[in-house]
Amino acid sequence: MTKNTPAIILVGPQMGENIGAAARVMGNFGLSDLRIVAPRDGWPNPAAEIMSAGAFESGVVTPTVCETLDEAVSDLHFLLATTARQRGMEKPVHSTRTGVDALIKAPGKTGVLFGAEKSGLPNDAVVMCDAILTYPVNREFASLNLAQAVGVFAHAFADAEATEEVTGVDMPADRKELLGMMEHFEDELDRAGFFFPAQKKDVMVQNLRNAFTRSGWTAQETRTFRGAIKALAIGRGKARIQRDD
Repeated sequence: MTKNTPAIILVGPQMGENIGAAARVMGNFGLSDLRIVAPRDGWPNPAAEIMSAGAFESGVVTPTVCETLDEAVSDLHFLLATTARQRGMEKPVHSTRTGVDALIKAPGKTGVLFGAEKSGLPNDAVVMCDAILTYPVNREFASLNLAQAVGVFAHAFADAEATEEVTGVDMPADRKELLGMMEHFEDELDRAGFFFPAQKKDVMVQNLRNAFTRSGWTAQETRTFRGAIKALAIGRGKARIQRDD
């Protein structure tokens, strides 16, 4: 059986050399879908081309540049965030072995997020992921170069055996569907005055999104929930009219 090959998503990478080196090691281990979110030095990047050793030019690796993370992951159904810390979020934490297994078994399209060289992944990116992927690095010296981090994953993925794909009655929601549902819910909560005090709104939104991404929503479930949100909003409007009368 063919493996469910993930997209590699670089979020805010800084150096073209690291993007190119990541592409090179992806090509070495059979990964081709590279998505680059808001690269600091723009795109195309001559330094990335040089360091890719022909991975881009030959078409072995296809780069897609996106302005936002939402755009980069919109068609994906299962996401892992590579980070050394759990960030206080209730998410499954995988080793490379269990993380690769989860990716292979996940129905739909998958992806792995890697953060910028200096700061790693921001919390709002980790929130959008189903689980966290960590490496067994030396705690006294845990600093990995971005391309090295991609290389560790790429080797682990190439070394894993393909397993039978697990399928359900309905496809899991992709990130575009899930994000649309969450934003719909957040808008109605905002109108109802839920986000109080205002300075805590970002943290409250992160907590809500973290809970939603843990739940394994299907596409049908997101549509049903959005219908419920709409019904509640309409009902709240009717209640206001009745009180006014």
